[in-house]
Amino acid sequence: MSEYDNNPFADPEAAANPWQDPSVQQATTGQRGLEEFNPFAEKPIPPPPTHPTSGVKTTPVVPPPRRPDPSPAVMRPTEEPPAYTPSPAQPPPAQEDLLRRQEELERKAAELQRRENEMKNLNYNPRANNWPPLPAMFPVGPCFYQDFAVDIPLEFQRTVKMCYYLWMFYVCVLFLNFLGALACFCVGGSECGITFGLSIVYLLLFSPCAFVCWYRPVYKAFRSDSSFNFFIYFFIFFCQICTFVFFAIGIQGTGACGWILAFDLIGEGTSGEEDDVGQIVVGVIVMFVGVLFTGLAIIGAILLKKVHSMYRTTGASFAKAQQEFASNVATNQAVQTATTSAMKGAVSGAMSGGTAPSGNRM
Repeated sequence: MSEYDNNPFADPEAAANPWQDPSVQQATTGQRGLEEFNPFAEKPIPPPPTHPTSGVKTTPVVPPPRRPDPSPAVMRPTEEPPAYTPSPAQPPPAQEDLLRRQEELERKAAELQRRENEMKNLNYNPRANNWPPLPAMFPVGPCFYQDFAVDIPLEFQRTVKMCYYLWMFYVCVLFLNFLGALACFCVGGSECGITFGLSIVYLLLFSPCAFVCWYRPVYKAFRSDSSFNFFIYFFIFFCQICTFVFFAIGIQGTGACGWILAFDLIGEGTSGEEDDVGQIVVGVIVMFVGVLFTGLAIIGAILLKKVHSMYRTTGASFAKAQQEFASNVATNQAVQTATTSAMKGAVSGAMSGGTAPSGNRM
């Protein structure tokens, strides 16, 4: 069977070389080589088709080129996303701080407005007397209005407060003087009776008088820059310093527990054959009170000098004090009432004196 498969007329070289096969050569010669291929060459335009019945050539209808869709190619989700709710933009830290401050100011303004409305409804008087701070159930109310932050300028507040603290210290020393005089009376008997009695008078009298006579003038002087009140303070407080010195000396029977009385008690306690411990202890207490009066005198002198230096910087003068005194006397309601009453009495007396002779003539 293999013999019939061979072609006896075939070229033996073609059988050995497959490229000599006619079918392969026809296929290769019918195509151009790669070196002759030009992809950018123009393709031949086919002739227009003819109508099948009339044989007239017709122009082919060329569809317009499709424009690309500008929308992005997004796959349609199988499920619809949730509705979008825009969240407020987060402000920067600086803006958050400003917003917080603005809210705080608005809250304070509302609080102040509320308090103002309450004060209006209650008929509140902002300058009502507030000193001394007594309870509401007390039968006597406050007598003075005092507020350092409102009435006194900032540069003078410390000095006025020192005057106030000095007055409170003076009251405490007067109370200790009363206790020392009581101890002296218990040890010394009737010889210290006058000292004990006068110590009570000093405590009850000098405490309010010092507040009214020299502390309130210096408070009002710095509050309204009053030359008249400055002069009142200088005069009365100088007398007060002299009183401090007098109390510190402590003469027997003057009502003051000072140095002389302390030395007398200690000397009497140590002069006997046996030391009297009671008199020595009382003498030490009286000496301590004398030390406090001495400190009051020193502090008062320093404070007086300081107030005087501030007084010179405020522009006050004696002439200004005279003008203030005259204006205060002229505008004082009590003085006006007394003057009016005196004038009425003088006029009525003159009229009655003028009509008496005419009645006699009748």
